[in-house]
Amino acid sequence: MSELSEYLACPRCDKTPLNVIDGGHRCKACKVDFPSIEGIPWMFADPEASLGEWRNRMHMALQKLSHEAASLDVELGNEELRQLTRRRVERYKKALEQQRSKLRKLLQPLEVQSLSGNYESYLALRTRLPSDQGLNTYYANIHRDWGWGDDENEASLKQIRSVVQDSASLGNTLVLGAGAGRLAYDIHMQLDTASTTVLDFNPLLLLVAEKVISGERLSLYEFPLAPKSFEDDAVLRNLAAPKIVRDGFHLVLGDALRPPFAPGGFDTVVTPWLIDIISEDLPKFAARINALLKPDGRWINFGSLAFAAAELARRYTPEEVKAIVAECGFSDPYVSEATIPYMCSPSSRHGRREKVFSFAAYKERDAAPPARHRALPDWIVTGQEPVPLTPAFRTQAMTTQIYSFMMSLIDGKRTIDDMAAILEKQRLMSKSEAVPAIRTFLIKMHDESERQSGL
Repeated sequence: MSELSEYLACPRCDKTPLNVIDGGHRCKACKVDFPSIEGIPWMFADPEASLGEWRNRMHMALQKLSHEAASLDVELGNEELRQLTRRRVERYKKALEQQRSKLRKLLQPLEVQSLSGNYESYLALRTRLPSDQGLNTYYANIHRDWGWGDDENEASLKQIRSVVQDSASLGNTLVLGAGAGRLAYDIHMQLDTASTTVLDFNPLLLLVAEKVISGERLSLYEFPLAPKSFEDDAVLRNLAAPKIVRDGFHLVLGDALRPPFAPGGFDTVVTPWLIDIISEDLPKFAARINALLKPDGRWINFGSLAFAAAELARRYTPEEVKAIVAECGFSDPYVSEATIPYMCSPSSRHGRREKVFSFAAYKERDAAPPARHRALPDWIVTGQEPVPLTPAFRTQAMTTQIYSFMMSLIDGKRTIDDMAAILEKQRLMSKSEAVPAIRTFLIKMHDESERQSGL
């Protein structure tokens, strides 16, 4: 902990060093305590709120497994089920129940058991960290990293080697967005690093990593979407690291967009499968990487370039990525591209080959520091400013009013034609317009209810 504390900074005000306290760290300037979860520093800018949100999500995920198991009981009540199908559903239900027990034990450090909200409440009130982050986000990566993925893990490390001279020292290394941690582990164990600090957003991934790198063996179920055979729809995997990790390997929970680290603290920063999936525009994020590096430090990137920003201008090509990196205080990046296997589970018909884009670039000069990342506007965070009536909100308000009126017409007796006649009588639209509008609305509601019942 003492070695890691040298690198940590307050993600709220950037103060460093932080005070080491029993069970975590404290920023005296902000008067905020950052706890530790199973020995892993919890370094989110608002530690209490983020911990509460993750507890909600974890609790919901456990409720989801119970809900799934209950829905399978309904299916098993169908006397017309084929014998082979019944065996499969019974086995799958047993796997769900065992998985819930395993996850509940693993997530004990988050005090998930202290939450008692029911399933429907969490469907309605689920909080949104980033909307793509939940218990099952990258869950399959756990099995790839520590179960069946030797070929993929070796291919990933090979790409890191391809942009690093074999004799080069990586020094004090930071891996941002490390997921379940296997690539960071391999870098630390097989390349020349003085220390490796690993940051990720998802507590389940790092709780698994913490167990296996310490020598524990875990067992969790893999649930392939397209199982290869009858036995492959729920596969109990044994998860383990090849060896206990050597000294100098540190796990940190936090947000890569508010990295809780002192400026200029690292010789190397590695970003695996990250720059194209974060919400921040690449030039800003590149400047954040620049600030974390010492003079002449090195940025190593690995992954695809599948930018999916709403704005076309932010969906960068490889040529644009190279130019942005150079514009943000780095040398012209050395690039290596290769096609490697990706998520090719031995139990799944899914899996693909991905062309990855790896580069290494040295910090030549400081970049202009970007403003501290703000995930939400002040009128949401503080609650003291008027909520702006944006065009999108205006449209949503009108749509919600219409949907609410349609919902009020559902009484278990009216048909679509009956509801359309009322809309026409209210002079909201003609019956010929109302019928397809109501049908579209009801299809949407039906699909949503089907998705929720299958959670």
